[in-house]
Amino acid sequence: MTSWPWLAAAFALLVLGLGPAAAGVATGPPRRRVTAQNTATLVVCLAFLLLAQGYGRPSYVDLALVLAVLGPAGTLVYARLLAADLERDPPKVRGAALASAVLTVVVVVPLCVASGPGRAMGKLLVIGALLIAGNVIASVALGGGEPEEAERG
Repeated sequence: MTSWPWLAAAFALLVLGLGPAAAGVATGPPRRRVTAQNTATLVVCLAFLLLAQGYGRPSYVDLALVLAVLGPAGTLVYARLLAADLERDPPKVRGAALASAVLTVVVVVPLCVASGPGRAMGKLLVIGALLIAGNVIASVALGGGEPEEAERG
C-alpha cells in the first residue's frame, strides 16, 4: 500500500535537491563539487527514508543507514585527495552544515511520528544522528578545520 504524501515529498526532495546537487558535482571548482557531492548523499539518504515510508518497504531504511555511514566517509576521502585545491580555495560550508541539519530534522521527525515507538523509530533516530554528525564532520574537514584563536580575532 502506497502513501502518496510521503512519495510526493520524496519526489520533491529529489527534484529540488538532487538536480542542483548533480549540476554542482558536474561543473565548477573542486570546492563546489565536493560540497555538492556531500549534499547529494544527504538528499538521496533522506529520499530513501521517505520512499521506505511511502512504499512500506523497511529495506529502504537499511539502504539509508548504509548511505548515512558511507556518504560522509566518501566526502572525507575527496577532501583528502583534493586537499591542495581546497586549501587554496576552501568551500563555504557553515551554512550548508546548518541547512543539512535542518533538512534532516524536517524529514526524520515526521517519519518518527508516523512510525511510532519501536525499533523503526530507533533506526530513524540513529540515521538522523549519523547524517547530522557526518555532515558536521565533513563540513569541518572541507572548511579546513576550526579557525585558531589568533585568527578569530
